[in-house]
Amino acid sequence: MTDTVAAADVLVGDQPSRAGRRLPLSWLGAVPFFAYVGVFLLLPTGIVVFEAFFTAAGQPTLENINALTTSVVIQAFIKSITLSLISALLGAALGAVLAYMIASGPPDGMTRRLWTAAAGVLAQFGGVTLAFAFLATAGPVGLITLAVNNLGGDLTGSWLTDLIGLIVVYTYFQIPLMVLVFLPALDGIRPQWREAAESLGGTGWQYWRHVAIPLLTAPFLGAVLLLFANAFAAYATAAALISQGGIIIPLQIRIAFTSETVAGQENVAKALALGMIIVVAIAMSLYAMMQRRSARWLR
Repeated sequence: MTDTVAAADVLVGDQPSRAGRRLPLSWLGAVPFFAYVGVFLLLPTGIVVFEAFFTAAGQPTLENINALTTSVVIQAFIKSITLSLISALLGAALGAVLAYMIASGPPDGMTRRLWTAAAGVLAQFGGVTLAFAFLATAGPVGLITLAVNNLGGDLTGSWLTDLIGLIVVYTYFQIPLMVLVFLPALDGIRPQWREAAESLGGTGWQYWRHVAIPLLTAPFLGAVLLLFANAFAAYATAAALISQGGIIIPLQIRIAFTSETVAGQENVAKALALGMIIVVAIAMSLYAMMQRRSARWLR
């Protein structure tokens, strides 16, 4: 009898270990996602990184990487970083104010639904469509330019093809993206915290200074980094506005791919893309750190 009980205990004790070694089926739902990421993100990135160290004939070389040290490329990187940083800061500041106004209303109200729907659409309103909208409005023959010139002014509309023009255009889609990213952080601020501060005699400024702002700092900085990466990788809008020249890195990559004067620069373009990958990877790593920090406080 004792041996039978012992044998039963052994069998029962072994069942969890065998079940623990069994491969769970829950991961099967993530297979399409990982396949998509592997084919459309990791594989192209690996090809770019690999071929950046080879010539067009397949010979190993560092000449493509040396192109990153030329003055033209360095200036393009500086302007790309400047464009991304300024548009990210402007978009974050204006978008945070707009997100706070939306969060102040009823959570299930029609106004909030309209604003969030509009933000979702406008955040994707980029590329050729956005460039055409600005050219038709404030370009060399845009409505505003012609109206000011008819009133005796002197506008050329050429500012759209300069760095300041790109900053204005990029900020247009950075603001709604900030609304979408920052709104959940504002929703995480509980009204009970403000009520507790007021019950203890605190003013509105003290509540924001000692409670809300410290909690929102990490989400805000994370959103700025996300907006920075979004602007740094944008191409279609700048390409539609600027048909000649390459004041930013994405346009320099276009020149390396399509230049008719210097052939065989495809792998140089991949070296420039490698530089962009490094910058975006740094920004997104910092963004992930900020997200983890904010998630710890806003649960």
